[in-house]
Amino acid sequence: EVAVRNDAVVRIRGDRDDVFSRGFICPKGSTLKQLDADPDRVRRPLIKRDGRFEPATWDEAFAHIADQLVPLIAAHGPNAVAVYLGNPNVHTMSGTLYNRLLIRALRSRNLYSASTVDQMPKHVSSGLMFGHPDIIPVPDIDRTDYLLILGANPRASNGSLATAPDWPGRLDAIQTRGGRVVVVDPRRTRTARAADEHLFIQPGTDAYLLAALVHVLFDEGLVDLGPAGDRISGVDEVAAAAEAFPPERVAATCAIDAASIRRLARELAAAESAAVYGRIGTHTVRFGSLAAWLVDVLNTLTGNLDRPGGAMFPRAAHEQPRPKRGWTTGRWTSRVGGHPEVRGELPVAGLADEITTPGDDKVCALITVAGNPVLSTPHSNRLDAALDQLDFMVSVDIYRNETTRHADVILPAPPALRRPHYDFAFGTLAVRNVANYSPAVLSSELGAEPEWRTLLRLAAVVSGMGPDADLRQFDDMVFAALVERTIGDPASVIHGRNGDEIIAATKGDCGPERMLDFLLRAGPYGEGYGRDPKGLSLELLRSRPHGIDLGPLQPRIPEVLATPSGNVELAPEALVADLARLDFGTAPRNGGMVLIGRRHLRSNNSWMHNVDVLVKGKERCTLQINPADAERLGLTSAGTARVTSAAGSVAAPIEISADIMPGVVSLPHGWGHDLPGIDLTVASRRPGVNSNILSGDEIDPLSGNAVLNGIPVEVAPA
Repeated sequence: EVAVRNDAVVRIRGDRDDVFSRGFICPKGSTLKQLDADPDRVRRPLIKRDGRFEPATWDEAFAHIADQLVPLIAAHGPNAVAVYLGNPNVHTMSGTLYNRLLIRALRSRNLYSASTVDQMPKHVSSGLMFGHPDIIPVPDIDRTDYLLILGANPRASNGSLATAPDWPGRLDAIQTRGGRVVVVDPRRTRTARAADEHLFIQPGTDAYLLAALVHVLFDEGLVDLGPAGDRISGVDEVAAAAEAFPPERVAATCAIDAASIRRLARELAAAESAAVYGRIGTHTVRFGSLAAWLVDVLNTLTGNLDRPGGAMFPRAAHEQPRPKRGWTTGRWTSRVGGHPEVRGELPVAGLADEITTPGDDKVCALITVAGNPVLSTPHSNRLDAALDQLDFMVSVDIYRNETTRHADVILPAPPALRRPHYDFAFGTLAVRNVANYSPAVLSSELGAEPEWRTLLRLAAVVSGMGPDADLRQFDDMVFAALVERTIGDPASVIHGRNGDEIIAATKGDCGPERMLDFLLRAGPYGEGYGRDPKGLSLELLRSRPHGIDLGPLQPRIPEVLATPSGNVELAPEALVADLARLDFGTAPRNGGMVLIGRRHLRSNNSWMHNVDVLVKGKERCTLQINPADAERLGLTSAGTARVTSAAGSVAAPIEISADIMPGVVSLPHGWGHDLPGIDLTVASRRPGVNSNILSGDEIDPLSGNAVLNGIPVEVAPA
């Protein structure tokens, strides 16, 4: 709820009448006023001339982009231009809808995003099991009796790949109704401290633990497929694969005793309803895809897949039918390293090599949209140096940060309060089906352009239409193509309708709101262009500012599945084969210490560290270390530690804490604001250190996800 007077924000607080949040708001949401008013925020296009950024008009900026990019593409082909999409894109309508158009217009195979930093393993396992990488089951936390959390800290991050306002309150409610919350994590996080039980685990070994839990279910006759049982294939193959992972063999590797592993499996099987939820700590490791897969294998074998209180499939208001043709990876491979494409993307861990390695299709230019890979991707000092070798770089961003300082052109985007919003990404992952639309709160700034027009104009440039293309005509073409694809789909509720009539009836002059109105009306709750007059439309959402509650999650198997067989494929060949990599090697290198990351309630990767109210107070970019390790290594709480990996070295203030597992150290993610050329006044005063200097080039081979946790390090007094 934003109170405004004379086009200025007076107050921001949670909307108590919102159908989903019920007034809950995180600290970051309450600081949108400060983000909007930040004097460092880029408000006009900037062109770098003689090494210095100078303000420019939009026409000047796009003319310069066209002069540089078009000849480069003509000379070297579209693959010479790479695109990197950062995390904030999923928080905008424009980023969600118009980045796709930019990518299609460019036709480059060099697409990278934050997905291969934190979540691609879940897309891989979901794609292979359920037929589409975005068919992701979420824990039904509002109805579950038993929640097993691995590698996630939702009391700090408020959930990830599981959208739920007030995760803390919802976790408390599980315990209040007599349920049980168990957390497995190398650190006693805020979530772990409030849980019924916390178990330390050796970083990077979640897949071993999960495989052992699967073994126990079969070994002790505890498998019960539940109501979805007749739609599940591959159970026998999973049973055979799990034979190699008895708890007694796994215990030493994951540092959890066999008795506890067997007890966890029995508790999962015995619970009236249960859900297993694994997130970033389980994905950003060597066996990320295996861990993501085994989480849902456990949910399936305990009868909790697609069942209230278990792991269920949301039905977003804008969801459209998916073809039942299955999903695959490796349609192409990276030029350097031969890494397979996944979901149209290549591993961002390999971007530096693509820039620095000579040869055909060498990346010569880069477009970044709302991303700061110099801080947020692995071996980031190598990428930082590689960006200096580019012939041209364009960034769409609100800051001159560690990445965009390399750009030749920076194109600003409006901040959150100056654009309308609908949650395309998070609605597909919500623990309750809701729909909510927010108009822009503040008017556009003088000379500002909506982000969708910026992205559309970039698409026009790279496709050869020129910097002065008629964007209205271009957008009409894009929208007409969307309508034609939809009415041509036999599974669509508007199949066979007249396209011109649909276009004429859709509300919104152009841009993302027109697309939103169409997707809502053609969606599962939509009015279907007259089919159900009481159904959803943008007009209806506008009239309901507190949102519309569409009800709790409902069982959706088999209609949600997009596999050719129409079944859940419990034993995808690639995942079963990858179990062979679990070699039971337990000894970390480099002095016996391993590094993990961590999150904080007032931090969102790197991009809100210039808001003073979010970074003030006690130093947060510290190296957490167990007291026994600190004493052994001669470290004191007043000192500084030197942390060294095979990739690099950083020095960080020491924080001695019994909350961290012995043999493990932790640095937070997204810091390192001490590089020259940035314009981040607040962040520069408290720069912290970049933990990703310590991460190397290693990836999970199935997903291409970077390995950011479980990194062997040496730790010593600085």
